[in-house]
Order: sequence, then structure tokens, then C-alpha cells
Amino acid sequence: MATYDLLLRNGIVWTPGGPAETHVGVRDGRIVEIGAHGDAAETIDCTGLTVLPGVVDSQVHFREPGLEAKEDLESGSRAAVLGGVTTVFEMPNTKPNTDSAEALADKVTRARDRMWCDHAFYVGATNANADALAELERLPGAAGVKIFMGSSTGDLLVSEDESLARVLASGRRRVAIHAEDEERMIAREGERVAGDPSSHPVWRDDESALLATRRILGLARAARRPIHILHITTPAELELIARNKDIATCEVTPQHLTLAGEEAYPRLGTHAQMNPPIRSGAHRDGLWHWLNQGVPDVLGSDHAPHTKEEKARDYPASPSGMPGVQTLLPLMLDHVAHGRLTLQRLVELTSAGPQRVFGMTGKGRIAAGYDADFTLVDLKAKWTIEDSWLASRCGWSPFAGMEVTGRPVGTIVRGHVVMRDGGLATQAVGRPVRFNEAAWE
Repeated sequence: MATYDLLLRNGIVWTPGGPAETHVGVRDGRIVEIGAHGDAAETIDCTGLTVLPGVVDSQVHFREPGLEAKEDLESGSRAAVLGGVTTVFEMPNTKPNTDSAEALADKVTRARDRMWCDHAFYVGATNANADALAELERLPGAAGVKIFMGSSTGDLLVSEDESLARVLASGRRRVAIHAEDEERMIAREGERVAGDPSSHPVWRDDESALLATRRILGLARAARRPIHILHITTPAELELIARNKDIATCEVTPQHLTLAGEEAYPRLGTHAQMNPPIRSGAHRDGLWHWLNQGVPDVLGSDHAPHTKEEKARDYPASPSGMPGVQTLLPLMLDHVAHGRLTLQRLVELTSAGPQRVFGMTGKGRIAAGYDADFTLVDLKAKWTIEDSWLASRCGWSPFAGMEVTGRPVGTIVRGHVVMRDGGLATQAVGRPVRFNEAAWE
């Protein structure tokens, strides 16, 4: 009789104590032994590969229900596992918005046997549901509450201090924040130049981000409510957050760490348009400075696909957002290969960090008793990101054609091998994420 259901042999395994050449045994979807020996129903020889804790992408927009022409839960999660991602948190700006118990339950039902990775869904805060959020954030499948302080895709918006305070007063879990100041952006709409997407960061300028971040930090402190500020784009915000780590965590994205507006807008046009914007090379370098100071807690892709036809509209009629869940890990492995960050820091940002920030149960590390979530990578593989590899329904990426070093070659979710060398398993196995509810009491 087999000792293990799955045995990973001979890989460089990223354990809590650091990398070790060892074997990992899995039984009933969980890690049971590091340094395992014995028979297994399935064995993977990981010689030459690095075994990372399963990568978590805590900000994706999979567009279902209501916007399936752009993406759906199946196609988005397929892109995730092809890119080495084992868990995603999906955002609430769908049609209808995920702002009620019924809408959340509908997403959980839709995901069953269709999503390839494990998942949780944010509940969108509104002026109407503010007082109900304490109950909504505790429902099965909920990742917590998401606030849009500035308008983006969809119609979820909570911008006034009084309403924000009501939201923050309702519940205990960490609240995710899109921090752009709506009043300032309305006042600056005249800065948009028709047909010129490079005016996007002029309109949605540094101050609109910094002002919103400063406001929400003050409101969070008054409410004694932990917050998580998404897709930071300015060094000034990270400097501010560094002084407020007792109340705030934050996220940076691979695209803001990789693209610079001076090059991106002339080359990509509206395909570089997102909220908050791709900014200058100086901004990008500033994000790297604070990343290496340890301030950002997680990496999120902000995967936000739109069709090619929508993106072909003239700015500012073109929608903001770009796909990214499948390219998150390849881009960051390339940054590791070029010495911009260590693999240890990447593991912190993509597994241990999300577990710490959000209180996931059984995820975030390769340790006995934890879910058997692994991302197998070939750190030396040199390859080109091509359209034919992309699984997102939108059919494009701003990084298509980019040569990178480091490739995800296997994705294992709770002991199920869902991707191996670019091929998918026959059945989607994703399940809702479990959270440490004791922390919410």
C-alpha cells in the first residue's frame, strides 16, 4: 500500500528554514512529511526544479457574472494555474456587484468544479450595505471587504469620509482599499487628452493617490480597523505606509514594477492604461527602493481583462485594466534572475505574506499539516511570453513578446497536479479558501 498519495522528489524545496534539497510527501491533500521516503501513488521527479509554496494572487477580476466576454471564473483560473498560481482572491465589481449574501453565494456556486485554483471572493462596500458588512465578511467564501475610494471599472464607489467611517466601523477583518481620491480626479478631468493615454497618469496624478491613502490611514486609525492598500504606485505612499504598519499592509503589482510610462504608452497605447496608472521610470525605481526596504507585504496582479475591441477605443473612452494573473510569476522570476530581488523575498510576497495579511488557514508555507499547494519552477529556463501561451479570454497581454528567465512548470493544488509542463489536468479542483475565524472575534 502506498505511503503517500503524492511524492515530490529531488527538488530544491523552499521550506520555512530556507531552501533544501529534499522530498515532500502528501496525503489527503496535505503535507505530511518533509524528507519523505516511501512509496507513492504518484511521484514527480523535481530534479533541477525549485519547489515553492503555492503562489497566491490576492487581487484578480475574473468578470463573472455579467462580463464574461472579457473573462469568466473558469478561464481566469485556468490562466492562473498555467502561471503557477494556486489561490486567488476575486474582486466584487461584476454585474451584479458582489455586495450581498446572495451575490457572494452565487459566485461560490459558480466556482464549484469550474475554478482550477482555490479561491475567495471580496464583498464590495457600498453606502447601502455598510451596516451589513460585519455579517457579510464572515460568510463562506468571503475574502473580506473591498472599498473603491475612486471610480474604476464598475459602479462600486464609497468616497466620502462619513461613509468610509461607517464601512470601517462594521466588521473586524482587514479591509482592502483602492485608494484614489474621487473629488480630486473629478476636478482634474480636464487633464485628459483625447487620443493620448499618456495623459492618464497626469489626470490620476500622484496627489490623487497620496491624498486618498493619507485619508484612509487616518480613518482606519480612528476606527481601529486594519486595512490593506492595493496596487501602490508612488514612493511617497510607501514612505507614508512605512510609518503606519501597525494599521496598514499594502500591495504592489508586477506591472508597476516592470513598466515605465515613458516607454509603455508610446509602445502599448491604451493597453498600458490601468487604475491607478503606470507612472514614470522614477516612480518604478522608487517602488523597488521601498520593496527592498521590506514595506510591501504582497504582490497582486490586479488581473483586469478587457477585450481587444474595447481597448481599441480612443482614450479616454478606452477602459482601464490589463490581464496579469498568468504573467505575475514569470515577470517576478525574471526580476529575481536579474538580481532585483531575492527568491526569499518573492516567496514572502507571494505566499507567506498573503497568509499573514489575510489569515488564511493551511496555506502560505511548505510545512507538515499545511495544504499541499506547490508551484514548481525552472529558475534557469529562458523563454518568450507568447500569445499562444495565454489563457485569458481577452487574448492579449502587455508582456507578449517579452523574453524572461524563470518559468512555472507545475502547479499543485491540495495535492492535485493541475498543471504540468503547460498541460492541464482533466478536472478543475478549486475550493473556497479557509480563514482563521478566531482572529475576527
